[in-house]
Amino acid sequence: MKVSQQPILGFFLALTAAIMWSILPIALQPVLTAMNAHTIVWFRFVVAMFGVFFILLFTKKLPKLTAFTAKYRWFVLLGVLGLAANFYLYNLSLKYIPATTSQVLSPLSSFSMLLSGIFLFKERLGVHQKLGLSLLLIGLPLFFNDRFTDFAEMNSFSLGVFIGIGASLIWVCYGLAQKMMLQRFSSQQILLAIYAGSALVFTPFANASQAQNLSPFTLGCLIFCCLNTIIAYGCYAEALNRWEVAKVSMIMPQIPILTILFSEIAYWLDPTHFAEPYLNTLSYIGAIFVVLGALSAAAGHKLFYRRQLRRNSV
Repeated sequence: MKVSQQPILGFFLALTAAIMWSILPIALQPVLTAMNAHTIVWFRFVVAMFGVFFILLFTKKLPKLTAFTAKYRWFVLLGVLGLAANFYLYNLSLKYIPATTSQVLSPLSSFSMLLSGIFLFKERLGVHQKLGLSLLLIGLPLFFNDRFTDFAEMNSFSLGVFIGIGASLIWVCYGLAQKMMLQRFSSQQILLAIYAGSALVFTPFANASQAQNLSPFTLGCLIFCCLNTIIAYGCYAEALNRWEVAKVSMIMPQIPILTILFSEIAYWLDPTHFAEPYLNTLSYIGAIFVVLGALSAAAGHKLFYRRQLRRNSV
C-alpha cells in the first residue's frame, strides 16, 4: 500500500539505490579474481533470498504457496530464467570489461523492455522514448570510439561487451514476469520467489569453499555485494512508495555517471585493488548521451506532457 508522499525521504532512498547499484560492479571485480562467477551469484541470491524472507516474515506479508497457480508458476520460471541469467552474465562480463563499460550497457535492459511491450502488448513508443532510443544509439558508438579495433579483432574486451549486452537483453524475461505477477503479488513477494528459484539453479554449480581463500579485502567486497542486492532493491521499492515514479526514474539513469565517478575515486584511494577507468573525452560525451537517452525514455513524458498542457491552455 502506498504511503503518503515524502519527497525528501524518497529522494534519498532513490539516491541510495542508485549509489549501491553504481558501486556494485566496482566491488565485484576484485572478488572475480578469487571466485568464479556462478559461485558469487549463488552467494548473492542466497543472501538476498533470506534477507527478503525475513523482511516479509516480520511484516507478515509472506505470500501463500496456494497463490502460485499454474499460470504464476510459469511466470516465476520465466523470472528465474531472466534474473539468474542476467546476474550470471553480468558478473561474467566483469572479468573482461571495466565496471564503467558494464554500466553504460545497462540501459539496454529498459529499452529492450520498451520494445518487447510494442511486440507483446501492442504498446506505442512515445516521442520521448524515440528520442531516448536515438540518444542511446548515438551515445554507444561515441563511448566505444577508441575500442573499434577490439571489436574488429574479437578479443576479450569485445567478448565482455557482448556478454554484457546479453545480460541486459535477457533481463527482459524477468521484467515481463514481474509485470504479469504484479497483478497478484507485491514486488518483494515476487523477488522472494525468483531469488529462491535462482539460488536453487546455481546450487549444483556453486563452490562455497572458495570463500575460504578470500583475503579480508575480497571477503568484505563479497559481503558488500551480497547485501547490496537487498539494500538497493529495498531502497528502490520504498522510494517508489514515497515519491513520484517519474522523479525516481530521473535518478536511476544517473548510475553510469556515478559508476565513472566512483571508479575514479576507488582507483585514487586504492590503485592496488581497483583499475583506472581509461576514458577519453568522446567516451565521456558518449556516456552522457546514454544517460540522457535513458532519462528521456524513463521520465521524458513529464516534459512533453507539460508542454502539451501549456499549448492547450494558450
